[in-house]
Amino acid sequence: MTEPKNTPTSYRVAHLNPHQPTEFALAPDAARRQALAGELDLRDLPRLDFSGRIRAIGNDSWRVEGRLSARVVQPCVVTLAPVTTDLHEDVERIFSPHVTPPEGEEVEMPDDAIEPLGQFIDLDAIMAEAIALALPLYPRARGAALDAHEEPPAEETRKPFSGLADLLGKGGE
Repeated sequence: MTEPKNTPTSYRVAHLNPHQPTEFALAPDAARRQALAGELDLRDLPRLDFSGRIRAIGNDSWRVEGRLSARVVQPCVVTLAPVTTDLHEDVERIFSPHVTPPEGEEVEMPDDAIEPLGQFIDLDAIMAEAIALALPLYPRARGAALDAHEEPPAEETRKPFSGLADLLGKGGE
C-alpha cells in the first residue's frame, strides 16, 4: 500500500475546519519507511499505517487522535538475530497556543500530551515519535538467553575494589 501523492503529511492550522474533523490516513511508501527505519536503528519497517482525525477543541486548540499500526524488525539484544514485532498503538496529541516551546537543553514539560501549536500540525513527525515510543526496548529472539558463563563470576562482583588496597600500599612505600 503506497501513499497517494496528494495525501498531506502536514496540515496548515489556518486551513483546518474548526467545525468538522479532518480525517487522515498515512501509509508511507517503501523509501520513507526505509528512511524512518534508518533513523530508528531498525533492520526493516515493512509495514506502517497511521490514520485518524484532527479536530478542534474549544476556540484555539486541536486534538490529533489516531491509530498506529506497524511491523518492525529489530536485532535481538542477545544474538543479533532479526526480531519481528507487530505494533498497534493509539496516539493522541493536543496542540495548544497556550503552551510555550521549551528553551534550553533540559526543560521539563508539564504534560507530554499537550504540545505548542505552531502554524502546522506535522502528522509525519507525530507518526515517527509514536513508533519510536512503541518500540520494544530489549527485543529478544525466541529461546535467546544469556549464558551463565557470560556473567561475571560472583567473587569479582562482591569485591570490586579488592586490588585497590594493594595498589595504595605499594604507592606509599
